[in-house]
Amino acid sequence: MTLSPGVEKSPYDNSPAAREGSLPQGLKSSPSIPNPDYPHLGFNPTPGDTETVSDLYKKLSSCAKVLEDTHGLVTKLMDGSYWEGDAAVAFREQLDGGPLPLNLKNAAHSIRKAARHVHSWEGELDEFQSRAKKLEQDAKEAQEALDTAKGHATKAKNNPDLDGKGSQHEKAQKSLTGANTAVEKAQSDLEKVIGKAKKLAEEHEEKARYRAGKIRGATKKLAPHEPGWLEEFADWFTENLPDILSFTAGVIGLVALFVATGGVAAAVLLLSAAALSATALVMRVSDPEVRASLMDGFTKGEFDSDFWGNAVSVGGDVLGVLPGLGAVSLGIRETVVGLRASEEVVTLGKVITTLGTNTMTEAKAISALGNPALNIAVRGARNSAEVGEAIEITSGSIGLVTAGVGLAASAYDPLDSDVVKNSGSGVDGVRTIIDGGALIDLARYAF
Repeated sequence: MTLSPGVEKSPYDNSPAAREGSLPQGLKSSPSIPNPDYPHLGFNPTPGDTETVSDLYKKLSSCAKVLEDTHGLVTKLMDGSYWEGDAAVAFREQLDGGPLPLNLKNAAHSIRKAARHVHSWEGELDEFQSRAKKLEQDAKEAQEALDTAKGHATKAKNNPDLDGKGSQHEKAQKSLTGANTAVEKAQSDLEKVIGKAKKLAEEHEEKARYRAGKIRGATKKLAPHEPGWLEEFADWFTENLPDILSFTAGVIGLVALFVATGGVAAAVLLLSAAALSATALVMRVSDPEVRASLMDGFTKGEFDSDFWGNAVSVGGDVLGVLPGLGAVSLGIRETVVGLRASEEVVTLGKVITTLGTNTMTEAKAISALGNPALNIAVRGARNSAEVGEAIEITSGSIGLVTAGVGLAASAYDPLDSDVVKNSGSGVDGVRTIIDGGALIDLARYAF
């Protein structure tokens, strides 16, 4: 089984082998070598053996179980309630403060996590190969239709009436034209099937790389070497930068709730939060693992914790971007209209100054907008305006808590669980619905 196929090559190497390295694994074999499993496609779009993957999953699960049991036994022995005497004391002295218990725990956690991803790959590979077999059958039927069409075309081409004159010649010529058209259509149909198989090979490759990345990430803790705190922090910061940016944008958004709306400070905070959210959004959607997780959810119904976490994070970033994007878009519109109506000479400095002024003006106006959906929900309450404001502040505060817990979970293993992730995603999903009500006023203002 190849989870992360690819060929290392020099950027200056233009040899056939180097060019082949950029292809999906199933397309790397020479077209002149027939594939016995896919003779009509000419290549295997989904290489891999599900039985081998299944065996690997079972072995990894068994290994994780042994490590878990061993860690449990060592922990009990360290407690002193299961083993007493001089030998027990000497044993505990040797292990006390040593790396063995932690390494056993980390190794069990890593291998268990890797096993889950191997198991997921088994199901995905099986589904890919089922699609490949269907395409092979389609290619077989298309090839048979092409062979039949070519036979008819050959027969029509050899018709002696083609050399004659009159109605028989016209009839033979018409028959040949129709036969050639049928050959072209049959050839096109076959090429379409092969094109689908190539796309399937690319999809298989992308998913294999995604699972390989997950497995590599799961096994990081197997290494006994512990990097320095600065190296660890740098790695953690880089890996979690989108979440850190979203968290910072949330802090700015919460601060903005305590600032008088419609003022310069509120406008600056709105644009700053939008810029951070935009950066976080671009980083998330640029991550192939995030895209693969979202695509699996929407196309295959794989609504796991990764999908919901990514969907809520992307949705929250989109909501954070829209007010700032609206201010900039409206600022551009006002600038274009104003400069067209102006009789002054337009310079780059004039454009930048006018755009900045108009964008700030629009940001001030947008910061003063409310949340009509929330206002309707609390309309019957006493002091509904204060209740709505309290809900907004509470929602923002809870958002910072869930974001903070998520960042803490990425750095502290005991918090890194599906329960924590799903709880945070659920809370943030409700918050997204509440905050999304503000888009009504934004749309009214913009249009």
